[in-house]
Amino acid sequence: MSASVEGEVKPGALYVVATPIGNLGDLSPRAMAVLGQVDRIAAEDTRTTANLLSHFGIRTPEGGLVALHDHNEARVADGLIRDLAAGGSLALVSDAGTPLISDPGYALVRAARAAEVPVYTVPGPCAAIAALSVSGLATDRFVFAGFLPAKSVARRAAFEQLRHEPRTAIFYESTHRIEDSLDDLVAVLGPERRVCLARELSKRFEQSITLTAGALRDWQREDPNRGRGEFVLVVEGVPDAADDAAAERVLRLLLAELPPSRAARLAAEITGAPRKPLYALAMKLASEDEGEAEGAGGDGKETDGR
Repeated sequence: MSASVEGEVKPGALYVVATPIGNLGDLSPRAMAVLGQVDRIAAEDTRTTANLLSHFGIRTPEGGLVALHDHNEARVADGLIRDLAAGGSLALVSDAGTPLISDPGYALVRAARAAEVPVYTVPGPCAAIAALSVSGLATDRFVFAGFLPAKSVARRAAFEQLRHEPRTAIFYESTHRIEDSLDDLVAVLGPERRVCLARELSKRFEQSITLTAGALRDWQREDPNRGRGEFVLVVEGVPDAADDAAAERVLRLLLAELPPSRAARLAAEITGAPRKPLYALAMKLASEDEGEAEGAGGDGKETDGR
């Protein structure tokens, strides 16, 4: 179902509205129209949203701006659904980007669906998708994992889940933990996994770079400014079954010069493929090569004896 900007808002409907993640010019004309026409706006931080509305000259009815955040969402959602059921219209916004993407709103949207309230999307900025689009890493399959855990043990466990993950993974991180997170990433996934670090997306000091994890950690620490701002980490997935042939080719080349255990380890670091299957394959290939060498040697002696 589609609608024009004029007369956009329908009675009794919930609108999930994306707002800028930095550059205010990213607020769409449709988003402005919806925010200016709804009866109420549920906002993560009413002060932040009030500033946004003021910048664009959008006025709301008295009492039309209501707080909806992690600490009160379950409590206020029912009341908002009752207002919608009575014919009121409501826009849901977060402080920045698309609501529900590591932001409040899930309980409200879920309750709206359960009550058969129409829910419409007003799409726009999303830091995760923005970072993925400029990363240079695979975009055909990806998983968004939100903010990384605050503690190192839990953070390493989160990275451990990516050891054999073929999809590109996207994380959010804060300025206070970015260095520690890169340390943990390198420790768990190794220095050769490619990672894109994007910070301050769409803002004045926007910066993004894609390097191996080890090189990225070193690069980030070369300049204190690279530790400031809001971060998105985009982590390359390991090759899936379609890339087994490439991993085997690398392994065969390494086996010509190295023992199976080291060849498997290096092949895993180069290709991102799991080490254990590569080691099993290396042992099999080494065994086959030895058998062929013995057979070739036997033929040679037999020929020499004629």
